[in-house]
Amino acid sequence: MKIHFIGIGGIGLSALAKFLVNDRHKISGSDIKQTEITNDLATNFDAKITIPHHEDAVEGVDRVIYSAAVRPNNPEYQKAKELGIELLSRKEALKTILGDKEVYAVGGAHGKSTTSAMLSAVLPRANALIGAISKEFGSNVRNYPNDKVVFEADESDESFLNSNPYLAIVTNVEPEHMEYYNYDEAHFYRAYTNFLSLATLRVINAEDEFLSSLEMPSIKLYPSTDIKHIEFVLVDGEPHTRFELLDFGVFEVFGFGNHIALDASLVILSASELGENIEDIRANLLVYKGIKKRFDIIHNTSKCVVIDDYGHHPTEIKVTMESLEAYKKLRNFKKLNVIWQPHKYSRTIDNLQAFIECFEGVDELIILPIWAAGELEVNIDLKGAFSRYNLLIADSVTKEDGIVKVIKDAHVIREYSEDLITAFGAGDITYQIRGES
Repeated sequence: MKIHFIGIGGIGLSALAKFLVNDRHKISGSDIKQTEITNDLATNFDAKITIPHHEDAVEGVDRVIYSAAVRPNNPEYQKAKELGIELLSRKEALKTILGDKEVYAVGGAHGKSTTSAMLSAVLPRANALIGAISKEFGSNVRNYPNDKVVFEADESDESFLNSNPYLAIVTNVEPEHMEYYNYDEAHFYRAYTNFLSLATLRVINAEDEFLSSLEMPSIKLYPSTDIKHIEFVLVDGEPHTRFELLDFGVFEVFGFGNHIALDASLVILSASELGENIEDIRANLLVYKGIKKRFDIIHNTSKCVVIDDYGHHPTEIKVTMESLEAYKKLRNFKKLNVIWQPHKYSRTIDNLQAFIECFEGVDELIILPIWAAGELEVNIDLKGAFSRYNLLIADSVTKEDGIVKVIKDAHVIREYSEDLITAFGAGDITYQIRGES
C-alpha cells in the first residue's frame, strides 16, 4: 500500500513508518518543519516528505495515518476525507500494524524507552519499535524478517490496548496524561489492568504499589526484591551499573542508578521467560549503549561532562539527579549545574511542588521558558517558586567548543566549562545544549 503519515517527524509516528517499509509498503509523510527524523526518512527509507503540510501530499495514497497532534482542520486530513481515503489515528493504526505480530510490549510511566531498548539488545533478532533513538542501532526502529516485535507501548491515550501484547512489561504506574482520562484515576488504572490482561506473559515491578496489588492468573514476576549488590562503576569514563539477580549471577548494564538495575532485571526475566539462554542475555545486555536524550553524555573530558536528559516529570528528574550525584562523585567533580526547560504549562502547574523538591543538591539551577507543546500560555512565578535555589532565569542556552553558554536578553550571562552540566526537558533543549539549530 501507499501510506501517508501526517506528523511523520514525531518519534512515534516515524517509527511506524519505518516499520511498514519492512512490510514492503511505500510511505510518505508531512510535518511542519524539516528535522533529522524527516531527513532520515527521505534518505534511508525512500519517503516523499512534504514540508509544511499541503493537501496535495495525500493525492494517490491508499491510507492516511495521523499523529495525536493533528486536528480535523489540517489540510491533508480534510483532503483525505474529501477523497474518501481511509483515515486512521496512530492509535487505530496499531491494530492493523501489530495485529498479526508476536509483540513484546513495554509500558509504564517512566523508563519504558530505556527498558524497550534494553530488551531489543537482549533479543537481537527481534524487530524493535521504540520511542527513542537506541544508540545500539542508531534508530528508533530495527527491522528483521520475522514477526517478533519489541514495542514501546504508550499509555497516554490508551493506545497500548491496541498493541496485541504476547509479553507485557510494566515498569511502574503513576497518574499522568490525566487530561485524556478526564482526571478519572479509576479509568487510568483500569487501562493498565486491561493492558496486562491482554498478555500471555506478564512481568511487573513489585515495588510499585498499584502493580503489586494486582491479582492475575498466569505468570507474574517481581524482580525488584531479588536484586542485590548494586554498584556503580565507570567504563572508559561512562556510567555502568553492576548487580546480582536471583541465582542468575552478575550483570552489567550501561547507565547509573537503582532504577537502571530494576529496568534491566525486568528485561532479563522477560527474556528468560521467552526462552533465551541466560548467558546470551548476560552478553547481549552489554550491547545496550543507552538511548539518545536519556543520561546522554554529549561532551566528555577529564574536567567537564555535559549530559542531555529527556526527564520532564519530577519522578524522572529525581532518580536522574540521584544518578548524577553518584556520577559526580566517581568523576571527582566539584559542582553539578542543571538547566531545566519545563515541558507544558499543565504539567508544571500540576507538579510544581514536586518539581521544586526534585532538584535538591544542585549547585546552580537555570530555568528556561516553558515549552508550551501547543498549550496556551499561563503565568507561573518560577522565580519565586524556586527561590531556595542558586537560580538563573534565562532565555536559552547553547554549546560552543565544549563551553555551555547561558543567554538572557541576547547576552551571555554565564559560561560553564568545568564540572558536570546537565540539561533536562522534552522540548528543544536537546538541540540547544548540543549547540544545534
